[in-house]
Amino acid sequence: MSDLRIRAATPDDLDTVLAFWRTAAEGTSISDDRAGVERLVERDAEALILAERDGELLGTVIAGFDGWRCHLYRLAVRPDHRRRGIGTALLAAAEERFVRLGGRRGDAMVLVDNERAHHAWRAAGYAPEEHWRRWVKPLG
Repeated sequence: MSDLRIRAATPDDLDTVLAFWRTAAEGTSISDDRAGVERLVERDAEALILAERDGELLGTVIAGFDGWRCHLYRLAVRPDHRRRGIGTALLAAAEERFVRLGGRRGDAMVLVDNERAHHAWRAAGYAPEEHWRRWVKPLG
């Protein structure tokens, strides 16, 4: 894993990231477009974290901090590179960022039916809070 490079995404990475999510991430989001990810990187240049080896994108995580809570989204690892520590390295980078910013607790958006992700998040020390339910309203 020593040759794994963890870094913040730049605007030049966005098309690659969007293509990567179509093959490596489960589900889709209303924000999974160039404009949505561009806004994220413009607003918080360190929020979208990438894992690369030899210039090839192998994983992503969005580590968003709103000043009060730490939110994790889009933890995705290329399917043929899973279970090699890439997700662990991405989460470590996200958690280090949160601590540096004064965050106290991270929460993750995980699809209910994504059992593989449930195992990965539990292995990383996260647990579901069954008494909460996400409420959403599309805007615009």
